[in-house]
Amino acid sequence: MANDASTVFDLVILGGGSGGYAAALRAAQLGLDVALIEKNKLGGTCLHQGCIPTKALLHAGEIADQARESEQFGVRATFEGIDIAAVHKYKDDVISGLYKGLQGLVASRKVTYIEGEGRLSSPTSVDVNGQRIQGRHIVLATGSVPRSLPGLTIDGNRIISSDHALVLDRVPQSAIILGGGVIGVEFASAWKSFGTDVTIVEGLPHLVPVEDENSSKLLERAFRKRGIKFNLGTFFQGAEYTDNGVKVTLADGKTFEAEVLLVAIGRGPVSQNLGYEEQGVAMDRGFVLVDEYMRTNVPTVSAVGDLVPTLQLAHVGFAEGILVAERVAGLKPVPIDYDGVPRVTYCHPEVASMGLSEAKAKEVYGADKVVTLKYNLAGNGKSKILKTSGEVKLVQVRDGAVVGVHMVGDRMGEQVGEAQLIYNWEALPAEVAQLIHAHPTQSEALGEAHLALAGKPLHSHD
Repeated sequence: MANDASTVFDLVILGGGSGGYAAALRAAQLGLDVALIEKNKLGGTCLHQGCIPTKALLHAGEIADQARESEQFGVRATFEGIDIAAVHKYKDDVISGLYKGLQGLVASRKVTYIEGEGRLSSPTSVDVNGQRIQGRHIVLATGSVPRSLPGLTIDGNRIISSDHALVLDRVPQSAIILGGGVIGVEFASAWKSFGTDVTIVEGLPHLVPVEDENSSKLLERAFRKRGIKFNLGTFFQGAEYTDNGVKVTLADGKTFEAEVLLVAIGRGPVSQNLGYEEQGVAMDRGFVLVDEYMRTNVPTVSAVGDLVPTLQLAHVGFAEGILVAERVAGLKPVPIDYDGVPRVTYCHPEVASMGLSEAKAKEVYGADKVVTLKYNLAGNGKSKILKTSGEVKLVQVRDGAVVGVHMVGDRMGEQVGEAQLIYNWEALPAEVAQLIHAHPTQSEALGEAHLALAGKPLHSHD
């Protein structure tokens, strides 16, 4: 390896996804000399195979549903079908615009950008393209890839991952989705809007099982109404090709057949054969272990994003990358409260949440100390106009702060910003009740829920 000792960066970042590029941009902003190494495209999974393309597909599906249902709003429109090539062009145009903007940002901050597959070669260096890039500090940000199960081979043909689903050249007539978490229900929602006959298989008792149980039940009710089928509480056993599709067998012997099987059981860390273990970095099941400041057990090495066992969300990666950059630059950043991170599942209807579920709050504070309140969106004027249904559920410590906000309904993801402030500023219901929310907006639902919890309901029953 060529070793140019004259160039030692303050920060060398391996991986240009959400966590890596956020660390690069913030570190450069703080005056550090930064090298950013990426083997594929700047922006990583979120921009190219995750958040952005999936939400574009979901929006295209929303437009399709609106065209089908336009007459209920007094608008005569005709739905003629899905032009999947045009959908992909729309999706790719969104990605392309954001990608160019990100490339410009990195260049404008004078970050040294290196394309190539890097490998940690010492606690202070990364080898890439036959060169040794040296840094006073290293950030590992190599992200994640779709996971599978033992004996289940994702072949990209009939058994596919989310990566394949995002570029599928057709709308499948039928699909089985293995996994009822965020990825699974988002693809189920988009495909159903496109006209696919969808069945979700989830081994746990509910869809979106990490959410408050009330949110899961509301989503299940909405999916039943949309004709999205699901089988809960029984685990996957095997899959085999049929003459024209795939047959899935569950542990109880039940079988399902469809044109394609989408494996959506989560994402695993990209950490194999990258030199991490050889350099003494502590790991667990492929994840790099870190403390609350994203420090590994090796003093010069930090890790961020999907590579570490925290919430696999792009905005978490951003925050972790910024935290590392500020710490390395000598500032004193505050550790991340992962309960204080907004979570949104962008299916139809959307599921948005902040803080603790009712079950978790009871575990933390005791069942007798937890108070909950549900506000039905049927009482919200803007939700009526949009013809969406759902609820806002609040979880409060008795006589204390609101520690959980759980929302189901169209556009609820846009309300999670206020919910984030309520949780993170430890607001009392009476304090939120004093705030005047614009009418008619869906944000009023949060205001009305807090009015009710404060003992002075306006548009809801006692």
